[in-house]
Amino acid sequence: MGETHLLSPVGETHLLIIDPQNDFFDPEIGSLFVTGADADMRRLADLIDRAGESIDQIHVTLDSHHPIHVAHPVYWRDTDGHHPKPFTIISAEDIENGRWIPTESGWLRGTRPGYGAIDYLRDLARGGRSPLCIWPPHCLIGHRGHNVSPPLHDALRRWEESHSRTAQYILKGSNPHTEHYGAVAAEVPDPTDVSTQVNTKFVNALRPAETILVAGEAGSHCVAATVTQLADIAPEADFAKKTYLLDDAVSPVPGFESAQSEFAERLKGRGMRTARTTDF
Repeated sequence: MGETHLLSPVGETHLLIIDPQNDFFDPEIGSLFVTGADADMRRLADLIDRAGESIDQIHVTLDSHHPIHVAHPVYWRDTDGHHPKPFTIISAEDIENGRWIPTESGWLRGTRPGYGAIDYLRDLARGGRSPLCIWPPHCLIGHRGHNVSPPLHDALRRWEESHSRTAQYILKGSNPHTEHYGAVAAEVPDPTDVSTQVNTKFVNALRPAETILVAGEAGSHCVAATVTQLADIAPEADFAKKTYLLDDAVSPVPGFESAQSEFAERLKGRGMRTARTTDF
């Protein structure tokens, strides 16, 4: 159960929805279906329809990948030419010992001048970030899996039309050589690609909020990364203390349940609260 039961949000209220896309939410066509996500989105859509008048702004992040991506199987191969299976973990040591190498040899040390895949994996380890996990190709730009879950899309459209407001969409993940879990910045920003660097427009758009309701998928990865980045990048804004994690509208990637629990406990220690969609 949520910790707090609110009758109405305080001050300017923003709803932040992380990656509400078919590949995560549709159990039939989703390439990376998150168990429970379809029900999460129905509850979230109901919240928007019921309490939309109290929501001043809605921000929607969208995972946006190309087929060629460092976290997709086709980017890597073994000595026999086989690509890794989804959920394979690849480290710098795996490259050094020849277990996995980039499919294109130039990617090893030259995804940009003086920097390649081996450097990227070393940076992940040095920065204490999650190791590279290979995912099923997902949220491919132009594919139906990239689209917003229909029940939520319909609710967003009703909110826009009835309140004469526009939901803000934030795309992330189009750079093929770095992961982009959090909407604020890529795991390892590319100094030659502004899309991977700190999205100050997104951060500044959230600053007026006194209450930030957070929902979406997956709680173990992109939700956790986005909320953590916001808390870290602008400590003077007290984003964590303004945030309510809607725990009946967030689910973890199966097998990563502990990552969601650890994130929630860590951010609650910084002032984040939890609630349910029915509390509003």
